[in-house]
Amino acid sequence: MQKEKKFISLVVYLHNVESYIEYFLDKILPVCEAHFEKYEIVCVNDGCSDGTIEIVKEYMEKNKVGAMMNIIHMSFFQGLESAMNAGRDIAIGDFVYEFDDVFVDYEPDMLVKVYEKLLEGNDIVAARSMGKQRITSKLFYSLYNMTSRGRGQIGPETFRIVSRRAINRIKSMGQYIPYRKAVYMNCGLKNATLAYESKDRNARVKNKIVASERTSLALDSFIYFTSALEKVSAVISGVFLLVTVGMGIYIIADFFNANKPVEGWLSTMSFLALGFFGVFALLTIILKYLSVMLNLIFKNQRYLVADIEKVVKR
Repeated sequence: MQKEKKFISLVVYLHNVESYIEYFLDKILPVCEAHFEKYEIVCVNDGCSDGTIEIVKEYMEKNKVGAMMNIIHMSFFQGLESAMNAGRDIAIGDFVYEFDDVFVDYEPDMLVKVYEKLLEGNDIVAARSMGKQRITSKLFYSLYNMTSRGRGQIGPETFRIVSRRAINRIKSMGQYIPYRKAVYMNCGLKNATLAYESKDRNARVKNKIVASERTSLALDSFIYFTSALEKVSAVISGVFLLVTVGMGIYIIADFFNANKPVEGWLSTMSFLALGFFGVFALLTIILKYLSVMLNLIFKNQRYLVADIEKVVKR
């Protein structure tokens, strides 16, 4: 079989995954060796405190892996998105595989399938498990897609391959990427998703490693890419506005009532009604202002790399 001549980069996120990493390398690297003439591995060490990095180095030495490996040591734990941004920026391949976790519940030939799908004219191709999803994940994607400012619909992804053109497009936008999945989906380039039948339909639900980094990212994503919080704020402001109007009507009705209220009550309630209306109107304006400022903040790159270590075959 003739090997592909395109240079491939594998960007792999690592954070305390010593129980999974060797199995991941056993499954993924033989596929790369068999199908690509040249490839590199970019491991992003995001504050590992276990033996993950030592296992990776020992594996490379023991199996005499011919590919070059870069290990990016983040200065401190910075989370999935910042770490993977660093790995993507270091990668030099024509096409870049992004592995947000090293949990393998798919057949290794999925790597070849997404690559072939990319060659059909796509710039981003993701692999997605058809196994069970957490209820929280379903709820997140449903709410996200309903309130998203972009046109693309996002869903669960296991790993993806991205063309150099897509990476350059993102960089030309001048954006720090707080949630790559959403930015890739809305960058204007053609994308596709391939679904696979998981070897264990409950695998990704049971795997706590996969879920551990997602909660904070999900909350941040609602702020970054959707109008969900703005809509919630508008609804709450509308409710208090109705309450304020109701109080005003009650005050006027009470004024013409034969039974006169306690002295000073009308002026106090009028002041409170106008005060609440002003406060919530101002909060709505501030939230919109913060939303605009948040978009401008994306232009800043925000990750810190302590060292880049090259691991090569001796």
